Amino acid sequence: MSVKNIRQKKSEIRSKYKKLRGNLLPDKKAQFDDAITDRLISLPEFKSAQLVLAFVSKDIEVDTRRIIGESLKNGKRVAVPRCNTEKTTIDYYFITSYDDLENGYYGLLEPNPEKCEKLNSFDGALCVVPGLVFDREGYRIGFGKGYYDRFILDFRGVTVGVCYSRCIVDKLPRGFYDRPIDVVVTERYIIDTRKG
Repeated sequence: MSVKNIRQKKSEIRSKYKKLRGNLLPDKKAQFDDAITDRLISLPEFKSAQLVLAFVSKDIEVDTRRIIGESLKNGKRVAVPRCNTEKTTIDYYFITSYDDLENGYYGLLEPNPEKCEKLNSFDGALCVVPGLVFDREGYRIGFGKGYYDRFILDFRGVTVGVCYSRCIVDKLPRGFYDRPIDVVVTERYIIDTRKG
């Protein structure tokens, strides 16, 4: 499949799953978010991680507030991303609470670099990765800016995607730079792509 066709196909899939997520009833979404969090924090990889790279969720994403809260409560160091729009990359900064965040790019809450220490080493980290849709091999489609794709290319720790089971498909189109996530957690089941 050509690069142009992959981009077009991904764009169509992205639109479909944005709409599907937007139609999720708030009560049902909250129930799913709690179940996903419960599964994630029970993972051996989460329990042993000293450093958790989380994302601060938007409305249609799996709510990460409890993941961040549980990580801090359990004595883990938590870092969240700030978009570097010039390089189209993300930089992670340590946070100790939501008070360390400010409104940032794309309407996201991001760490305030004047209050937060930048993370320079990812040794022993577990990275929680967003995605609109994942496939059973761990490939994902996000919001289309490529920030996480670039980060995952060089990240050597464990990656955990969080997603609703209705947003899991058998196989997604993938390009040269796409990399699979190690573990995908839904409200109904966990997929460990390393055991394939």
